[in-house]
Amino acid sequence: MTITNIAVCGIGGQGVMTATEILAEAALSLGFDVKKTEVAGMSQRGGVVTSHLRFGPQVLSPQIMPGEADLLVGFEAAEALRWAHMLKPGGIALVNQGRFVPPVVTIGLYDYPEDPIGEMRKLGLAVFDFDASALALQLGNIRLGNTVMLGAMSDRLPFPADVLRNAVLARFGARKPELLELNRQAFELGRAAVAQPAPVPATA
Repeated sequence: MTITNIAVCGIGGQGVMTATEILAEAALSLGFDVKKTEVAGMSQRGGVVTSHLRFGPQVLSPQIMPGEADLLVGFEAAEALRWAHMLKPGGIALVNQGRFVPPVVTIGLYDYPEDPIGEMRKLGLAVFDFDASALALQLGNIRLGNTVMLGAMSDRLPFPADVLRNAVLARFGARKPELLELNRQAFELGRAAVAQPAPVPATA
C-alpha cells in the first residue's frame, strides 16, 4: 500500500485539529505508521488552521508537498481555494460551503473570493461541496460540523468507514456521552452529503 496524504484546512474554532487527530487515531488503530503536523494562526480568534496527515506502511515525514495530497478537506471554502495547490492530479476536494470569514478579511487586508468553490472547479479540480455547517445546525449544534466533515471523508479513505466512525464515537462518547448519538447522526449526514459520483471539473 502507498502512503495516503490528507491536507485539512479551515478557521480556528471549527475543529480542524480535532478532526485530524481522530483521523490519525483511526489509522493508528489499523497499525499504520502515522505522521501529522499542524499550523495554527490565532486559532482561538478565527485565524487560519491547517493540518497535514500522512499514513501508510512507513512514513518518514509529516509534511505534504504541493501537488501530493490525495484529499483536501476544506472546513472553510476560501481556505480550501487557498490550499488547492496541495492536491495531486486526480485528487479530491471535500469543501464546506459555509463561510467563516477570518480577521484578515474583516480588517480589510484581503478580499474574500466571490465564488471560491467555482474557482476551484475552474482549476480543473474534482470538488464535492456541501453545507456542513447547515447540517450541523440541523442537529442543533454548530460544533458538530467537524463530525459532519469526518463523515464526508469516510468513504474516501483506504479503510472502511466503520473504522473512522468508531474513532469519532470513541473520542466524543468518552468526553460527553450525551453527544454520542448526535455525533453518530452528524457522521452519517456528512457521509450521505457526498454519496454521489465524482463531480466533473469545469474547464477554464
